[in-house]
Amino acid sequence: MAEHPTRTGGCHCGAVSYRIDGPVRDIIACHCGQCRKTTGHYLPAASVNRRHFSMTEDRGLKWYRASESAGRGFCTECGSSLFWLGDGSEHISIVAGTLDDATGLKLQGHIFTATKGAYYELEPDLPSWPAGDGGAFPMPE
Repeated sequence: MAEHPTRTGGCHCGAVSYRIDGPVRDIIACHCGQCRKTTGHYLPAASVNRRHFSMTEDRGLKWYRASESAGRGFCTECGSSLFWLGDGSEHISIVAGTLDDATGLKLQGHIFTATKGAYYELEPDLPSWPAGDGGAFPMPE
């Protein structure tokens, strides 16, 4: 079994923090309208199996019902966008900028590019999909 570094992260003010003790999927940039509205740009997110994820502080955490099938976690004190969680999913997506140390993680592609903002361009050497990735970016165990 591969050794994985413990990772930590949280919001800007410290009212929400978390710990990851397992493999983390590299970063995917989502360009959907919801991600752009909640972050002000596209959302770069890593992903981890929920069994390797734990909250270490959640006094500021609030979940917003973003759609009929998913929620978004954010800090009520500082407003930081933190998580995306699909209903019944074994994995939680974590906004990459909230990790304390993203060493070893890299941007591996773009999804929902059909709705990307008109004011920026995508990296031409990374794969991209107009909608979801169709399983091209496997989730960690």
